[in-house]
Amino acid sequence: MPEPAAIGYQGTKARNVMDEHSLWHLARHSPRLLGRFLAMAWQADRCAVIVLLVAEVVGGAASGVLLAMTAQAMAPLVGTGTVAHRVHEAMPYLIGAGVSAAVSRGSHAFGQWAEDRLRPQLLTAADQSLLDAVLRVRLEVYQNPEFTQDQERAEAGVVRSERLVTEIQVFLGSLIRLVAAGGVLAGLHPLMLGVLLLAVVPSGVGAVLRARIEYRTSLTVTAGRTIKSMMRGYATSKWVGDEVRGNSMGPYLRFWYARISASVDEKILAETPKQLRVDLLSYATSGLCLAGAYGALGWLTVTGRVSLAVSATVIVAVRQALASIRDLLAYTIGLFRHCLYLADWEKFIDNSRTQAPRTTGPVVPEAVETVRAEKVSYWYPNKTAPAVDDVSLTFNRGEVVAIVGENGSGKSTLIRLLLGLYTTEKGTVTWDGIDLRDADQVALRDRTGVVTQAFCSWPLSVRENVTLGQPRTHDDVPVWEALNQVGMVEAIEELPNRLDTLLARELYGGVLLSGGQWQRIACARAMYRQPALLVMDEPTSMMDARGEHQIFTELKKMAQGRITIVVTHRLENTKIADRIVVMEHGKVIEHGTFGQLATAGGLFQELYELSQDR
Repeated sequence: MPEPAAIGYQGTKARNVMDEHSLWHLARHSPRLLGRFLAMAWQADRCAVIVLLVAEVVGGAASGVLLAMTAQAMAPLVGTGTVAHRVHEAMPYLIGAGVSAAVSRGSHAFGQWAEDRLRPQLLTAADQSLLDAVLRVRLEVYQNPEFTQDQERAEAGVVRSERLVTEIQVFLGSLIRLVAAGGVLAGLHPLMLGVLLLAVVPSGVGAVLRARIEYRTSLTVTAGRTIKSMMRGYATSKWVGDEVRGNSMGPYLRFWYARISASVDEKILAETPKQLRVDLLSYATSGLCLAGAYGALGWLTVTGRVSLAVSATVIVAVRQALASIRDLLAYTIGLFRHCLYLADWEKFIDNSRTQAPRTTGPVVPEAVETVRAEKVSYWYPNKTAPAVDDVSLTFNRGEVVAIVGENGSGKSTLIRLLLGLYTTEKGTVTWDGIDLRDADQVALRDRTGVVTQAFCSWPLSVRENVTLGQPRTHDDVPVWEALNQVGMVEAIEELPNRLDTLLARELYGGVLLSGGQWQRIACARAMYRQPALLVMDEPTSMMDARGEHQIFTELKKMAQGRITIVVTHRLENTKIADRIVVMEHGKVIEHGTFGQLATAGGLFQELYELSQDR
């Protein structure tokens, strides 16, 4: 089988936060990222945040008291006298150590409870912020390949947000225990604290370098992982199952998926030698420094500069301090690593606000009399020719206007410009004289209804599929009216729960509609809105003759209250239109009624005669 083509983002430079900022910059800004994250936690569950902080402070303090009690108990235990006498003198400190240990354990339990509460809530908050950001941006932003890249990295930040709760909890606990152990250790002999810090610094530097390698590796395989995810979704989808099996595509899809997976793995494995070298160097350096620390302790003990009791306490303190420092470094690096991804998440969220439609400006009227396009042009990214080229048209209330043309002629792009979903690069689109570039886009969306070629089969109830959560009244009369307009009343009444039936066979109790029935639901959704501008792009491509006739009959009936635009390849249906616009290569080449164009000798007549030559 042919090898899959190399997958990579082309035309744009993949953004890398490690290239944009220095390590020091990231380290300085990580606290701000964590602060934003903690603010989300505070908003989600204040009680859990307070319990978490208090539990870690109390637990850390208890570990310090435990170490101090151990130090106090050590002197009598290694001193002179009978065993009973020494144990008797050490007993109060041993009891204090036991109580401190119990408090530490109890605090850990409360901290774990708070963590278990915060993790799902923070994941939900981060996920909802990302969803809001994606829904917030203008439709044309989707055409930018960088948007897809940034969204995928932001998705990784969402996943990391859940792990961050654990990282913060252990980080705080380790930091407090380290401070407590360091205080006790410095009191016993200040030199030991400096030696210990020297012992763990190499490990910390190595962990930072490892995090950078991991992040860079993630960037190099982003494209491959994206296309893998897309292809896996297509290959396993029931919607294309007949195409996959009917065309014997299964073997090649398995081969393709295995080769792309191997390519991704090769890039990851290529970085493992670098990680190994960093780990070996940092561990070796840390081990030498730690050996020096114990050697210094032995020399201080042998020379009598510290007592045996103090030395024994130092050993305990050293072990606790080392454990705390290692945890602190490990989770500090974990926080740093997560902050790299959270920085992508934060930047995506912030950028979406600058890419959002206007929410201020003139408000288009509820009943629009005229929609006008004047010398409108639009280019897609990385395309040399415009999709719409210098188009001027006027659409009046009460009209049904058909837009026809061959594939790629610019029909769908034009209607997106008329709806204000895309912003013109040249020329203007106005609704009753209001330029859509200046208009309030939220109000504009309330005036539009759209049926697209690639309509969605929403896994919701019938009612929600028609209203999409925007009911006009508290009863279902308008819903049934919309369903009647598209000839779906009888089919819905036969469903087990009528309007409450879930349209998703994947879930228990759900049902699956045919393609034509789904298209009728999509038309009902647009008609239910009773919009000022109704646009239907190939609204009957999957319907039978009866359904198609009913849709166009209803469009004509309801035309008086709005501007109706129909995009279709079935030229017989354009007979209902008051006017027909014919497009080719982004330009309007013909404009008139069906009777005029069917005998004008132009492209419309050619296409119409071809459709009749069956």
